[in-house]
Amino acid sequence: MPALEIASQILNSIKRSWSDAAVAVIERERSLVKVWDGEPAVIQRWSTVDSYLRLGLEGRLFIIELATSDPRKIAEEASRLERIAKKIEPSDLYSPLPSPDVPSMRQSCADRRIAEYLQNPVRLLEEPISEAMSAGGERVSGTLTLEVTNRALATTTGFEGTEDRSSLGLHLRAFKDSGSGHWSFGSSNIDEGALKEVGRKAGEIADLSKKIADFSPGKYDVVLSPMVMGNLANVLAMMSSALASMIGYSFLAKYKPGDEVASEAFSFYDRPRDPSLPGSASFDDEGVETWDKAVIERGKLVTLLHNTATASKFGSKSTGNAGWMMPRAWNLEISQGDLKEEELAEELKNGIMVMNNWYTRLQNYVEGQFSTVSRDAALLVRNGEIIGNVGRVRVASSFPRLLSSIEQMTRERNNVWWWEVEIPTRAPFSLIRGVEITRPEV
Repeated sequence: MPALEIASQILNSIKRSWSDAAVAVIERERSLVKVWDGEPAVIQRWSTVDSYLRLGLEGRLFIIELATSDPRKIAEEASRLERIAKKIEPSDLYSPLPSPDVPSMRQSCADRRIAEYLQNPVRLLEEPISEAMSAGGERVSGTLTLEVTNRALATTTGFEGTEDRSSLGLHLRAFKDSGSGHWSFGSSNIDEGALKEVGRKAGEIADLSKKIADFSPGKYDVVLSPMVMGNLANVLAMMSSALASMIGYSFLAKYKPGDEVASEAFSFYDRPRDPSLPGSASFDDEGVETWDKAVIERGKLVTLLHNTATASKFGSKSTGNAGWMMPRAWNLEISQGDLKEEELAEELKNGIMVMNNWYTRLQNYVEGQFSTVSRDAALLVRNGEIIGNVGRVRVASSFPRLLSSIEQMTRERNNVWWWEVEIPTRAPFSLIRGVEITRPEV
């Protein structure tokens, strides 16, 4: 049964008991291949149907996620909540669902080739693994995921929407002696050239990182790779949510639209309408039509991301980013610059190129103070030449300080998507001056 028909059936079975309601149903076909020592080691396939309900009653708000599409079981769960609903305090964040400007939306942007490769995804790995080995890697590991999704939404305000999407995610780690390199790619369609590039970059970085260089903690000029910028952009996206600002989880709470929050070289966009990125969506979880928007443009704050409830608190309008509770970005894009990737070391002159990261943690959300730890290669540059790998380092800064210190970015950008970059992000290499670099304590 199509997802929209399931959502409509569920909505019809529960709507009489609630002030307003929305039902989302997502059908997924998914394949995952785990690579170990240059060979596919594990192949898994899933077929799932999940249901999500947003139920409102006299200012009270309930959100349910169920791994079933059976209207009878879902109606039983909704009935159980109804019996206790009026014992719950009304929510400060409750706002009625909006009346749709476009009552019906149907889109299909799925790549037919991804659906075909779901049954035999291993073929897509042959050239990327070969590229990693040719570029300098001795061993290769990683993960390939393919997914075809049908998402449907029905609301008591009259909206009905459905869309078919597809996604591909590949990340590979290459090893050379004691060094390693990691790269990733995310897309809504198959791009053989980009897949090969994942292997090539991982192998090249592994080869560069095999030589060890001396390091002393201090303030350095740095280059952050698209992998690192993608990770930090995801944190910035969370802080761009109006709810994060309301509850003290964002340094942006101190600013208003038009205020300078970054260097003029930096622009930051939510791109739900980019069909090449896996997070694209034509409508949000409230049935509001999405559109591409600047969050920060040329260093100045343009808007926070809103759903209907946060927009009512800010005296604004929804930006098409619901999230029934937390407004969220769909796809992210960082502006490009004029530098070429091969010019980075020469332009940096003396500093560190951080090629990957993890363990990004906020020490102070209101001030945006954070630290993150390098993974794989952190390459020391002296007099415009890469000397070697300094090993694990910690980057310590604040988002206002880091964003305002961005000097240049590359023309080339990469579509980054892996477990440390959950929102697909198109990001460049970025040259940033005067960043504190230390050794992790553990």
